[in-house]
Amino acid sequence: MSWHNTPIALMAKALAAKEVSSTELTQYFLDRIEAGKRWNAYLDVSAHLSLDQANKADQLISSGKAGKLTGIPVAHKDVFVTRGWKSTAASKILDGYQSPFDATVVANLGIPDEGNPNGAGMVCLGKTNMDEFAMGSSNENSAYGAVLNPWNSAHVAGGSSGGSAAAVAAGLAPIATGTDTGGSIRQPAAFCGLTGIKPTYGRVSRYGMIAYASSLDQAGPMGKTAEDCALLLSAMSSHDPRDSTSLADSGEDYGRYLNQAWQEKDANAAKPLEGLRIGLPKEFFAEGLATDVAKSVHEAAKVFESLGAKLVEVSLPKTKLSIPVYYVLAPAEASSNLSRFDGVRYGHRASEYKDLGDMYQKSRTEGFGAEVKRRIMIGTYVLCHGYYDAYYLQAQKIRRIIAADFQAAFKECDVILGPVAPDVAWRLGEKSKDPVQMYLEDIYTLSTNLAGLPAMSAPCGFNPSNLPIGMQLIGNYFSEARLLQVAHQYQQATDWHLRQASEVA
Repeated sequence: MSWHNTPIALMAKALAAKEVSSTELTQYFLDRIEAGKRWNAYLDVSAHLSLDQANKADQLISSGKAGKLTGIPVAHKDVFVTRGWKSTAASKILDGYQSPFDATVVANLGIPDEGNPNGAGMVCLGKTNMDEFAMGSSNENSAYGAVLNPWNSAHVAGGSSGGSAAAVAAGLAPIATGTDTGGSIRQPAAFCGLTGIKPTYGRVSRYGMIAYASSLDQAGPMGKTAEDCALLLSAMSSHDPRDSTSLADSGEDYGRYLNQAWQEKDANAAKPLEGLRIGLPKEFFAEGLATDVAKSVHEAAKVFESLGAKLVEVSLPKTKLSIPVYYVLAPAEASSNLSRFDGVRYGHRASEYKDLGDMYQKSRTEGFGAEVKRRIMIGTYVLCHGYYDAYYLQAQKIRRIIAADFQAAFKECDVILGPVAPDVAWRLGEKSKDPVQMYLEDIYTLSTNLAGLPAMSAPCGFNPSNLPIGMQLIGNYFSEARLLQVAHQYQQATDWHLRQASEVA
């Protein structure tokens, strides 16, 4: 059976019915990972550790103690520290580092034991490639080489969670975790024809997640369907006292609305989204948006109309300001977070140096890549005395205005629909020489991170070159279950999410 084309919701049923074992599933994907090295999707794979976990999952299934996800393989973005596997954030400064503990996301999804009794029982396949310290939009900033797009290997997979996206799109994992600081789940999901969701800030614990920008980073799932993402997010999300930003009420069944009508009373089976108001921000469909992307998103809007939803025009006037605001705030936080990588306690240390200051300088110079150095320098600059008020403080003020724009829009609609990115996946190297051009690709995704809102990507078409196009759905705070419901109903009416990457056997 082609398990790599099977949604995890169906995989779970097959495991429960003992039509397949976790060991067989895990070996199936390990074989595909070995055969699919060309995509450069994984940074670390350890077959014996994965099979050991699979054996434990089979024991849980046999004993009747299995949960919904027990025995299903999962790939983790290399930003989550994971016992047994290397945790490098795709940076040479952490080359070979192994963590003594699991990130909360890894533990929540992992095999339950005495120290982790509530683990979902999933099997770790390995650690996926990414932009170094999650800084990038194309996965070309990894110290271990770019990830290739399974739809066309001459094109980028998107970033920073490109390895997770490519792994699922190429059938090297049935589902994967990612992180989203400015669009890093949604954009690679769109580029690789997948579904991915960034939940409300604080829904998923950041404990054990190697930090880029702490007030923006949020973890989420990347899979083939909205139903798969709902299953994984439900297991990932929980209150964590070790993360001061973790929401006290985090943790719920995000799939509870999937097969319900938007209005439970007087529901019309032919129009399950009747009563839903979908906002189309005029700023999202202005100059700079590729014609084929705009066409696909507008066609998706028509599908929603046919399902009973009402389309309304809304405005997010500060959309353009999200780029300068983000590229002040995120580098500022990065310059602080990355100061811990100094060659003293762990990670890379220069082999030759004169004194402590020289060791710091050489270790960081050798360990960090060009984009990371660029953002550290920008962040340090905006935090300097004399520039803090002019840049950092002003950016924080505009951040609040951006959040207020969304609240004004949500008075007119329930969900916002737009593109994920201005264009489809570009060719490798096409934008890497011009950082500003690369940054502009995040214009539609950055604002939701600045506001802390949930948002997701779902496939909605292809361009003439057969590259996937994704639509973005944005909800108000804590509306993940409703967002997934809207995407699921769309996927029941279309088949874009069922397409297989063109270069994958």
